[in-house]
Amino acid sequence: MFRLTASLMELHDENPFKIRSYTSAVMVLERLEQPIHQMSQSQLEKLDGIGKGMAAKILEAVQTGSHADLNRLLETTPEGVVQMLSIKGIGPKKIKTIWKDLGVETIEGLREACEKNEISKLKGFGAKTQQTILEGLQYTEANKGKLLWAEAEPLALDLLQFLKNRPETASAEVVGEVRRNLETVETLQFLISLKEDSHWPAFLQELPGVTPLENLSGPFVWRGAHDASGVKLEVRLVPERRFANQVFLYSANPHWLGLPVNENGDTLMAEAYGEPAISEEEIFQRVSLPFIAPELRESARVLELAKENKLPALLTDADLKGTVHNHSTYSDGAHTLEQMAVHCQQLGYEYLGICDHSKSAYYANGLQEFRIKEQHKEIDRLNQELGPFKIFKGIESDILADGSLDYDPEVLASFDFIVASIHSNLKMDIIKATDRLLTAIANPYTTMLGHPTGRLLLRREGYPIDHKAVIDACAEHQVIIEINANPWRLDLDWRWVEYALSQNVLLSINPDAHSMRGYEDMRYGVLVGRKGGLTAEMTFNAKSREEVESYFAERKKAKGI
Repeated sequence: MFRLTASLMELHDENPFKIRSYTSAVMVLERLEQPIHQMSQSQLEKLDGIGKGMAAKILEAVQTGSHADLNRLLETTPEGVVQMLSIKGIGPKKIKTIWKDLGVETIEGLREACEKNEISKLKGFGAKTQQTILEGLQYTEANKGKLLWAEAEPLALDLLQFLKNRPETASAEVVGEVRRNLETVETLQFLISLKEDSHWPAFLQELPGVTPLENLSGPFVWRGAHDASGVKLEVRLVPERRFANQVFLYSANPHWLGLPVNENGDTLMAEAYGEPAISEEEIFQRVSLPFIAPELRESARVLELAKENKLPALLTDADLKGTVHNHSTYSDGAHTLEQMAVHCQQLGYEYLGICDHSKSAYYANGLQEFRIKEQHKEIDRLNQELGPFKIFKGIESDILADGSLDYDPEVLASFDFIVASIHSNLKMDIIKATDRLLTAIANPYTTMLGHPTGRLLLRREGYPIDHKAVIDACAEHQVIIEINANPWRLDLDWRWVEYALSQNVLLSINPDAHSMRGYEDMRYGVLVGRKGGLTAEMTFNAKSREEVESYFAERKKAKGI
């Protein structure tokens, strides 16, 4: 609400000091761990950056679901103009120009103005900005009604519980995109078999928070849409005796099911439609294959490995011994270095890599050189107190426009390791983006490549890169690639994990945690790694504290640092 208020105030050219008070409040609220609705006005007033007036607005928003400033601004702003604020690539000032100078008040009108080449003629816009807006509109439209896997999973499990708890239900299961651990989900698919089908599909009208789509449903498939998210639902009625066959059929990439699995040309698709099976395992046994986990049912390579009985032992949460890309209040984190370290230790990890932002990331309170020295002193003290648990001295160094790393070599040499990431000048073609990454990878100080494409799932596409060239360079220069486990990123994409492993490149499951709760995201990185066939052996942070310490020291020595 406060973010929207600040954007609308900017749109209406209101007092910049008032705008700043809202953006400051957003930063404070983002760092709170205690639920806001449990705080009194006097408690809120004690927070740095929250005065008496802002505390009152927070309470008003909590109690009423809105607040006076926002209500006033929404009343004077067309709904379509408010929606434009969510389009990547244009801010409030440009939206104001589009609204006032062209009279465009809807998303449809904005698309039409782009297609008629009217936007490019506005002062301060041009053809590039027009194209960015058009691409942003297309991206938003293409992702409408989709959820991140991390959002879809709890919703799917809640609805599955409803189905399982019905007295009519014999069996129910989540299948489709959720069971295959795809990074984004368009449809929540369920299979159900009933003890008796007399109530089918009447009881599905009671699914909580779901609107039936009667015109898209049939005698054996019920379809609906989730009211809050817009994600589609599909519940398929199957006979109990064929339940395992159907679970298998709807838990794999259709192309994968059609691939031949032996010299007779048999396919798993044919087996799924064949004789009723007791379990999915039985279907694999029929064609002399070991069980293949649903998340792996994508590539031909997995089938080849299965035939040779060489399926990888997939990484598990329990294999991870530490976490090496995390932030603290030294830059833009919500918790202090000590809080992050103690919590990490309490979770059972052996080590923490702290990687606050480098100085070029001024928007994220990036560390100037004198603050690096302060942080290193604190790390030394905490390592004395918390041993044998260890904090490794890292930095998330910005990859600058020319591919060089933030900071001079002597500063870079003071860290145990360096995660190199792109955060600025994201509008690049594939040649520029790839060259920028290759330059950074070749830098002897780069230990690990952070979120290779910079994507934010369902929010913005990543910059295009030549994945093969980037992975090959990491292999050549012994640079680890992170799987950024933040559910908005999941970058490196699972589709490139298999190739990275074939080139003997180590991968690291990094939560990019900006709070203690952020460590929980490690789970999503493990799921993505598993989908690409990642093993503990090829996961950097499955190494012990001693192994990691030795790796960093030996690498620096080998690079002459």
